[in-house]
Amino acid sequence: MFSRSSKSTVGLDIGASSIKLVKLDHTSNGHTVSAIGIRELPPDVIVADEIKDREALIFNIQSLIDQTDPRIKDVVVSVSGHGVITDRFTIGKKTGAEAEQAILFETEQRAPFDIDDVNLDYHVINVDDDVNKMDVLLVAARKEFLRSYIELVEDCGLRPVVVDDDSLAIYNAYEANYDIDPTKVTALVNIGYDVTNITYLVDGAFQATRDVSAGTREIYNAIQKEFRLNPELTGKAIKGEMSDSIDQDMLKATIISATDELISGIELAFSYFKSQAKIDVLDWIVLSGGGPLIPYLPEYLQSKLNIPLEIANPLRNVDYDPELFQYLQPEKIAPLLAVAVGLAMRKVR
Repeated sequence: MFSRSSKSTVGLDIGASSIKLVKLDHTSNGHTVSAIGIRELPPDVIVADEIKDREALIFNIQSLIDQTDPRIKDVVVSVSGHGVITDRFTIGKKTGAEAEQAILFETEQRAPFDIDDVNLDYHVINVDDDVNKMDVLLVAARKEFLRSYIELVEDCGLRPVVVDDDSLAIYNAYEANYDIDPTKVTALVNIGYDVTNITYLVDGAFQATRDVSAGTREIYNAIQKEFRLNPELTGKAIKGEMSDSIDQDMLKATIISATDELISGIELAFSYFKSQAKIDVLDWIVLSGGGPLIPYLPEYLQSKLNIPLEIANPLRNVDYDPELFQYLQPEKIAPLLAVAVGLAMRKVR
């Protein structure tokens, strides 16, 4: 950790299809972007949360740092996937060592791995003195999983000063940019390349999170196969940059046919959450990640899920100079930056 208060924080989001970096300066008026960068990865570097080509990943992270701000050393990163659990539960009101013991006990009941093999942190969200209960938010990561991730970042010549969780970073970015309606049950759906993370808000606060083992990779593979494209052209097609050379009706049909697993996974996650939380309906979806950038996908998701949907803009309340983005279009790529922005909003001391 920093030994003094820092006026800026760098969020580094290492995804399966791209690496995103956002450096935010913290001022009395809010946040200002001082550096930003995105670097795409070959499709086989990270597959289903597993790093297949470590050297290629390190090279791309170092190249992104060099291109954006070579002075960057301290970064906030995040973890997700099968090596991490995020949960919220209610226990009797306790303090000190007694509270820690109760939380450890709850963690043992919920974690799919041995409690001695995890690093965990928790935060008391709410204390209800009337019923003598308190709500606790827990994050736990397998030590081996966390250690290998930290070593990767350190081998890039960087210092991971905070390790966060993807779902909490997305929540932080949303909370900082939107007025949360406590009367609505909201799902923050972050569609990645291999995993879709869903974060639920109830009564205006973080309620739960769940990962769906499906993302945009199937769409990428379907487009590549249907139109016989190389990886570079497939990447352009999936971002809607080949409208003049690809039949759009065929592209739409290809995208729709490749989303069955993703939609089924989201529907199942929604049903499970409503059952567990005893909630009848989800009122609102906020879509982030790479999914919103794919032509026709947001509209199709809304029609299939039958829930009002909007595209997230994690730069909505953030000041930035458009020239920082160079060839990038801020309003177009903003959903892709949700995790990186949420990480960079962490004030490190």
